[in-house]
Amino acid sequence: MNAWVQLLRAALLCALAAGLAACGSLPPARERPAAFAAPADASTTLAKVVAASTPPGEHSGFRLMPLGVYSLDARIQLAKRAERSLVVQYYQLENDGVGRLLMRSLREAAARGVKVRILVDDLYTARSQHLLLALSQTPNVEVRLFNPFCCGRDGFLSRFAASPHEIYRLNHRMHNKLFIADGAMAVVGGRNIADEYFVLSEAQNFIDMDAVVVGKVLPQLEAIFDAYWNSEQVWPIGDIVRGQGGTTPGAAEFDSWVDMAAPAPKIVLPPNDILGYGPISEELDEGRMGLLWGPAYAVADPPTKPTTMTAEEALATSVTMKIWERLLEAKQEVQMTSPYLVPGEQGMAAFEELGRRKIKLVLLTNSLAANDEPLVHTGYMRYRERLLRSGADLYELSPERTTASKRFGSFGSSLGRLHAKTAAIDRSRILLGSANLDPRSATQNTEMGMLIDSPQLAREMLRVINVSRVQNSYRLRLAKDTGRLEWLTTDGEKEVILTSEPEATFFQRFYNRLIAPIVPEMLL
Repeated sequence: MNAWVQLLRAALLCALAAGLAACGSLPPARERPAAFAAPADASTTLAKVVAASTPPGEHSGFRLMPLGVYSLDARIQLAKRAERSLVVQYYQLENDGVGRLLMRSLREAAARGVKVRILVDDLYTARSQHLLLALSQTPNVEVRLFNPFCCGRDGFLSRFAASPHEIYRLNHRMHNKLFIADGAMAVVGGRNIADEYFVLSEAQNFIDMDAVVVGKVLPQLEAIFDAYWNSEQVWPIGDIVRGQGGTTPGAAEFDSWVDMAAPAPKIVLPPNDILGYGPISEELDEGRMGLLWGPAYAVADPPTKPTTMTAEEALATSVTMKIWERLLEAKQEVQMTSPYLVPGEQGMAAFEELGRRKIKLVLLTNSLAANDEPLVHTGYMRYRERLLRSGADLYELSPERTTASKRFGSFGSSLGRLHAKTAAIDRSRILLGSANLDPRSATQNTEMGMLIDSPQLAREMLRVINVSRVQNSYRLRLAKDTGRLEWLTTDGEKEVILTSEPEATFFQRFYNRLIAPIVPEMLL
């Protein structure tokens, strides 16, 4: 979930609130000792599985998880098997079925003596803050909030309205996603913790990508988490959130809210995912996992981005810039997915450079109908024709075709959207993480990602991209006679050519055309 439209509305509300209300502020920060991950314990069950699964001399191992329920199950299985530590870092951890299931698993792990550290960005905690506060009262559990709001905490807009003088600070969010068990296994990728990221929502669901990660890259991931955990941008939840009536909810309230007395909800898993893998629980029980291997390194923006640097400095050192650098190293082809594709002039220059070098470029993003942030679509529209003229193969996800195909799960009557941020370069290396190719990821949000050298993993990534590209999307082109945009799809074996934003309502098209010329790119 993103906040472009909400932040624009919040800014307008805050301008009004500045003249109507006193400004709120955070309480004085308390000194706290720095905490760091302990070295991985080779005696834990998960560490033994990793040791048994690692061929001699290999660097890091991976299992891609394009299927939402498999990715959710992986987190639950790791939480169940953890013996020493769990670290959890997310932009959104919602108070819904998925969020409560994960928090329940974390509480059960803590009851076994597992040290649990949870770090959540504070933007979307209005519904989950009291549940997280109650969880923090469990022995062995610590919960912290990134860049918290001081006041008006029960609503999204009221939070901004209560601190109109701090809009610049509050516009800086932590978009990272990370889950590590016992310092031995991690889940990295694009999914937040909410129903819609695991195809369990009745309204909308996202196609996304995570990976189970083991091996030499794990210490890098734990170091990234520790840097955030100990940063000045992070506050213990108890310093920020107050329980209703001034009392702090505890274990009894948590257990009641998540119904701990009842059996945990079961995750219904198909026998295999898109890539032919079964649930990881079976392999964990057997003590050995089948993984794909290759050198890898993890990157992340500093938690201070952009509070201690200019926008230009933030961009120059960002995860986004590292992505552009890797793309420009391509010798043959780049295939990538980005739900919010607003490359900016620097990114567009990189894409055009690939075109001049005859590097095949395939881009998959959301159509207007699939985009949950229509304001961002206005930014993408500014570059669409230039991308096509530069030689890019451009595809936009179709909600209807995604829902009908069921390759990524049963969407029911919900709307299918793209949320995966992935790239396959020269069929030999991949990028996976949280960063969108848009201005917010470049200069405002903190992001993290991984670069992995593995032809086998690249082949699997391309299989997943191609499912979405061929089966679930429209291909764009410029008409030869008029130069106007056309969207191509198929009806059976017949090619269908559309000349306006497909599947979009009249209001969506009207709003998009009306607001596109007046929205500065810096707000996207």
